[in-house]
Amino acid sequence: MTSCEHLATEFILSGLTDHPELQVPLFVVFLLIYGITLVGNGGMILLIKIDPPLHTPMYFFLSNLSFCDLCFSSIISPKMLLNFLSQRKSISYTACVVQMYLFYAFSDVECLLLAVMAYDCYVAICNPLLYTVTMSRQFCKQLVAGVYAVGLVDSMIYACFTFWLSFCSSNIINHFFCDIPPLLALSCSDTRINEIVMFTLACCIIVSSLVIVLLSYVYITSTILQIRSAEGQHKAFSTCTFHLTAVVLLFGTLLFMYLRPTSSYSMDTDKVASVFYTLVIPMLNPLIYSLRNTEVKDALRKAMNKLLINS
Repeated sequence: MTSCEHLATEFILSGLTDHPELQVPLFVVFLLIYGITLVGNGGMILLIKIDPPLHTPMYFFLSNLSFCDLCFSSIISPKMLLNFLSQRKSISYTACVVQMYLFYAFSDVECLLLAVMAYDCYVAICNPLLYTVTMSRQFCKQLVAGVYAVGLVDSMIYACFTFWLSFCSSNIINHFFCDIPPLLALSCSDTRINEIVMFTLACCIIVSSLVIVLLSYVYITSTILQIRSAEGQHKAFSTCTFHLTAVVLLFGTLLFMYLRPTSSYSMDTDKVASVFYTLVIPMLNPLIYSLRNTEVKDALRKAMNKLLINS
């Protein structure tokens, strides 16, 4: 790694495709995805805020997950949509730094929030009598604050290591946003330390979060199987089904993206995977948590009825 002057003042994002005839159709598709993401996550945050029965630790964490998804998608989508309609798909050096920093910060926050939500499920099912004491309002706020602090610090390390490099040849990023692997491919510096740091930090966040999730569900499953009634088992399992679905979608994609050998990277494949976890998953999460969740549906029904009466 070298501290020589950064010669690049801006980057060009190659985008998802080079085919001009696909730009407008893709713009429409991703505009629709972004619109659903804004409405779904924004609606979830508002619903949890205005409905007292949803003022519980589980929904407190869910509102933070929705906020994270909202930010996560908004970091990528507006610039991506603009580039679909632009001849020159440039992004300034500073904007690239900010986009990458925020992207990795909220990526970490999302992983850690899912781990916290798994722990919340564990306490609710395995220690129900101590739930209100263990998951106090103060403790929940401390958990969320810790999650954001870890994400912001971890992302700062990513950004410092990446943009300490020199970019003195091509400035064309083979991606639709400023991600680390395509940036490392552009650098004329030695990137071995960056690859080690990236792999290590990704392991720390992704693997530690996944371990917490897996351990929580081992205890949860063991406890549920001890319930004698089939109805009780079904009710307990349904409590965590939504969370487990979100976990499988996110961690499956992240493990594929960032914990592979560098030699196996394919930018075209990674673009498709990136679309899934940066744009599709933030759209799906509010749907996953609301479609079969009777509490959320009841809160939505009450909110709609109140809106109709007032109008």
